[in-house]
Amino acid sequence: MSLLVPEPPLQKPSDKTTSATLVYQKLRRDILNGTMKPGQKLQIDQVAQRYDSGINPVREALNRLSAERLVDRRDQRGFFVPPLTLKAFRELVQSRCWIEALALEQSILNRTQAWEDELITTHYRLDREPVRLADEHGGDNSAWEERHRAFHNALIGNSGSSWITSFCHDMMDHAERYRFASMSGTYPRRDSREEHRAIMEAAIDGDIATATARLTAHYRLTLQRLEEQTSAPVPDEAEAPAAATD
Repeated sequence: MSLLVPEPPLQKPSDKTTSATLVYQKLRRDILNGTMKPGQKLQIDQVAQRYDSGINPVREALNRLSAERLVDRRDQRGFFVPPLTLKAFRELVQSRCWIEALALEQSILNRTQAWEDELITTHYRLDREPVRLADEHGGDNSAWEERHRAFHNALIGNSGSSWITSFCHDMMDHAERYRFASMSGTYPRRDSREEHRAIMEAAIDGDIATATARLTAHYRLTLQRLEEQTSAPVPDEAEAPAAATD
């Protein structure tokens, strides 16, 4: 008797599911880009009004985001946007270094022409997009964010493990919160274009040691810059992050 079962047939989503998904997508975006501030309480009725939705879809969206750790659910107190702290960012960066280095190593070991082409293409598109707007005073930087994410996804996208890829995507989401929150701070001068190029070239060359070392150094430099520009000395307290590009 086979333990394998066929894929279930696709079902048309109900109105409730569709509405909950839309709220989830909009709220998730606003949490990642800092529109919803760290520590802000997410009142269900206010969220429903903001996104022109009913109460039940909002609850479903909040529970889904809570499972992704993008919303804090506190007993008897409700839902909150998670705070941004140096302690949490240190842990996040270390975890990214561990897991993404492994994912990149496996991607290189599994290298194919299609993967190399995707890596070169996504890097080219990222390299052509300015990191920030011309005036460097913030604003919509979604084009760079999209291309930046595509490049990093391409680096690890050939690992052969959907579990690892999923973990990496989740960590990238959380790192994005720190990047968006930092946009109002002092912009540190670093050659992120050169950093990305160097990672890409080592990966294309099949040099696992160099590629993974450059990737982890890339993330650790972001943490170092943030730590240097944060005046609060206590890592357990919420601290306003300085500007970072990764």
